[in-house]
Amino acid sequence: MILIKNANIINGSTKDTQKADILIVDDKIEKIAPDIEIENPGLKIIDATGKYVFPSFTDIHCHLREPGFEYKEDIKSGSLSAAAGGFTTICCMPNTNPPIDNRAIVAYVKYRAKEVSPIEVLPVGAITKGLNGEELSEIGFMKQEGIVAISDDGKCVMNANLMRNALLYAKDFSIPVISHCEDTNLSEGGQINLGLVSTVLGLRGIPREAESVIVARDILLAKETKAHLHITHVSTKESIELIRMAKEWGVNVTCDTCPHYISLTEEEVMGFNTNAKVNPPLRTEEDVEALIEAIKDGVIDCIATDHAPHHKDEKNVEFNLAPSGTVGFETAFAVLYTFLVKKKGLDVSKLVELLNINPRRILNLKPNMIEENQKANLVIVDPNREWEVKEEDIVSKSKNSIFLGKKLFSFVETVIYEGKILKKDGEMEC
Repeated sequence: MILIKNANIINGSTKDTQKADILIVDDKIEKIAPDIEIENPGLKIIDATGKYVFPSFTDIHCHLREPGFEYKEDIKSGSLSAAAGGFTTICCMPNTNPPIDNRAIVAYVKYRAKEVSPIEVLPVGAITKGLNGEELSEIGFMKQEGIVAISDDGKCVMNANLMRNALLYAKDFSIPVISHCEDTNLSEGGQINLGLVSTVLGLRGIPREAESVIVARDILLAKETKAHLHITHVSTKESIELIRMAKEWGVNVTCDTCPHYISLTEEEVMGFNTNAKVNPPLRTEEDVEALIEAIKDGVIDCIATDHAPHHKDEKNVEFNLAPSGTVGFETAFAVLYTFLVKKKGLDVSKLVELLNINPRRILNLKPNMIEENQKANLVIVDPNREWEVKEEDIVSKSKNSIFLGKKLFSFVETVIYEGKILKKDGEMEC
């Protein structure tokens, strides 16, 4: 039994904000009311004075690396990292070894998650067998086994006819297609955004059109098939305008971006910082502002971390040899609070839409809500705490954070999933 006192409850809109106590019994919220008093020898009391209490977060796009790359991350370590950041539902991408492209691997991931993860892990199946872009995977069988979407993330399905067929199959099974939009004919060999910084550093650049060309193609395919297309890790203003237009047309398209794309620019790469090597690459200040405006007006539906762990030795090489990716679970909320709420004046309730309501809607999942008789899935955040991202504090097995050394505002102090405390006062308890 847990009693949270003096909670500032943020449920997803300004009108749903309230100050009250929250009583949790077993795995559910039993009562929400001011000044709850109860006598129970086993009662755990958490003082949330001056803090926000949110429904726990859902990440539509992450990489847990198991099976095959457990030296970077595994389902257990990745789940603990997610829990540390307030995420209690995460969707793991299929670029493992072997890839998640058949029902047996889907079953393995679900079994392992049930065995070792303190949170909910939902597999995303591959669009194509072996992620090779040549033949569709067994989408129906994988759906029966429990996938929530299909994607070849990390690779683009370059064959337009194959992508069209994937959309048609996904429509039949009522799941979204998560598209990694990258024309590899344009991006091949590129290291960072094509522009001033790539010129200064002498690195081959990736033109922004590599993303927007495929965004346009997939929007047209979704328009024709009437399937649900989800465009992930959007990074350019042109992509935003295309998605805005598609929504005006009535195309069934949703999209996400990542915390690093709304906060950092290509300047982070100066000094050949391999932790700042991500795919798609960091863009310009103009793109950052366009993404923030798209969040404000609802063109961007949700935030995904694209948590992409890599071993330290893999990043500690020449820039062109380093893999792309940054870990992101543990900094996600603080980055959004710092750069959207504190710096841009976004209402804090908008973060519930971006991290809970919308990602779950995209996946056809019921939203987490802080209401009586609902599952107790909560995150308690101290909005006034400033902290520095340090390697030794990262829970993930890999430490390749793009935000290392940066100071952020707001800290995820306590995380509760189905009535169980996973993190309390900044310390993991699972």
